[in-house]
Amino acid sequence: MSGHNKWSQIKRKKAVTDGKRSKIFGKMVKLIAMESKKAAGNLSSPSLRAVIERAKKENMPIDNIDRAVKKGAGGDAGNMEAVLYEAYGPGGCAILIEGLTDSKNRTVAEVKHTLSKRGLALAGQGAAVWAFTKTAEGFEPQTMVPLSDEDGEALSSLLEELDDNDDVQEVYTNAE
Repeated sequence: MSGHNKWSQIKRKKAVTDGKRSKIFGKMVKLIAMESKKAAGNLSSPSLRAVIERAKKENMPIDNIDRAVKKGAGGDAGNMEAVLYEAYGPGGCAILIEGLTDSKNRTVAEVKHTLSKRGLALAGQGAAVWAFTKTAEGFEPQTMVPLSDEDGEALSSLLEELDDNDDVQEVYTNAE
């Protein structure tokens, strides 16, 4: 009976955990590099310090943080740009997709494809952002939209798939 010893079970669990951490660390590296580029590597910059604190809360190793800061300060970060896409999801809930990318065309195509698989589309600029208030942590919904169980499941699967995209940093929704 193969696959029934303790090491096999540990190995499978560790692979899943490591995969999740890797995805989070990759997103944080992009964010740190962009902020480091804006701050010219100045570690006393409030925006760079805030991003580094977020990375530390995610248990990101200091070596990775330092490499990301050096990458951004050295100009190796490329032309990273912040993007914000708006859409309406299942049940009419507003969705904001915040991303960081080096290729806007690729990212918008990936987001459009993810949405179109579920019969959704991107909304025009300003179409969904009115339902949110910009805060220091991101976007807070002003009003909440109740969803049925079916719409809630469809929304959660959409959010998971959007979160799997490397260029997507955060996804905000006003669904209850």
